[in-house]
Amino acid sequence: MPMKLEVGDIVDLKKQHPCGNKRFEILRTGADFRIKCLGCEKQIWLPRPVLEKRIRKVTKKEDNQS
Repeated sequence: MPMKLEVGDIVDLKKQHPCGNKRFEILRTGADFRIKCLGCEKQIWLPRPVLEKRIRKVTKKEDNQS
Protein backbone atom coordinates (compact mmCIF):
# COMPACT_ATOMS: atom_id res chain seq x y z
CA MET A 1 0.00 0.00 0.00
CA PRO A 2 1.43 3.42 -0.95
CA MET A 3 2.36 5.91 1.75
CA LYS A 4 -0.09 8.70 2.56
CA LEU A 5 1.89 11.78 1.53
CA GLU A 6 0.29 15.21 1.30
CA VAL A 7 1.27 18.64 0.04
CA GLY A 8 3.17 20.48 2.76
CA ASP A 9 4.68 17.37 4.38
CA ILE A 10 8.44 17.42 5.03
CA VAL A 11 10.37 14.28 4.08
CA ASP A 12 13.91 13.27 5.05
CA LEU A 13 15.52 11.29 2.23
CA LYS A 14 18.26 8.65 2.37
CA LYS A 15 20.35 10.45 -0.24
CA GLN A 16 21.29 14.08 0.20
CA HIS A 17 20.88 16.82 -2.38
CA PRO A 18 24.14 18.19 -3.88
CA CYS A 19 23.78 21.22 -1.58
CA GLY A 20 24.16 18.86 1.42
CA ASN A 21 20.55 18.96 2.65
CA LYS A 22 18.34 15.86 3.13
CA ARG A 23 15.02 17.59 3.96
CA PHE A 24 12.45 18.33 1.27
CA GLU A 25 8.93 19.78 1.23
CA ILE A 26 6.27 18.12 -0.94
CA LEU A 27 4.75 20.65 -3.36
CA ARG A 28 2.69 18.34 -5.60
CA THR A 29 1.45 14.76 -5.31
CA GLY A 30 0.20 12.21 -7.83
CA ALA A 31 2.00 9.77 -10.11
CA ASP A 32 4.94 12.20 -10.03
CA PHE A 33 5.93 14.27 -7.01
CA ARG A 34 7.41 17.76 -7.02
CA ILE A 35 9.59 18.34 -3.98
CA LYS A 36 11.56 21.42 -2.90
CA CYS A 37 14.95 21.23 -1.20
CA LEU A 38 14.77 23.13 2.09
CA GLY A 39 18.46 24.06 1.80
CA CYS A 40 18.73 25.69 -1.63
CA GLU A 41 15.02 25.90 -2.64
CA LYS A 42 15.58 23.91 -5.89
CA GLN A 43 12.54 21.97 -7.08
CA ILE A 44 12.81 18.36 -8.27
CA TRP A 45 10.31 16.04 -10.01
CA LEU A 46 10.41 12.37 -8.96
CA PRO A 47 8.14 9.43 -9.86
CA ARG A 48 6.14 8.10 -6.87
CA PRO A 49 7.97 4.71 -6.60
CA VAL A 50 11.39 6.42 -6.59
CA LEU A 51 10.40 8.93 -3.90
CA GLU A 52 8.74 6.31 -1.68
CA LYS A 53 11.87 4.15 -1.86
CA ARG A 54 14.14 7.08 -0.83
CA ILE A 55 12.10 8.32 2.15
CA ARG A 56 13.62 7.81 5.58
CA LYS A 57 11.18 9.91 7.68
CA VAL A 58 7.97 11.89 7.10
CA THR A 59 6.97 14.91 9.20
CA LYS A 60 3.31 15.76 8.67
CA LYS A 61 2.36 19.37 7.92
CA GLU A 62 0.36 19.67 11.17
CA ASP A 63 3.61 19.06 13.10
CA ASN A 64 5.43 21.77 11.11
CA GLN A 65 3.04 24.59 12.01
CA SER A 66 3.95 24.75 15.72
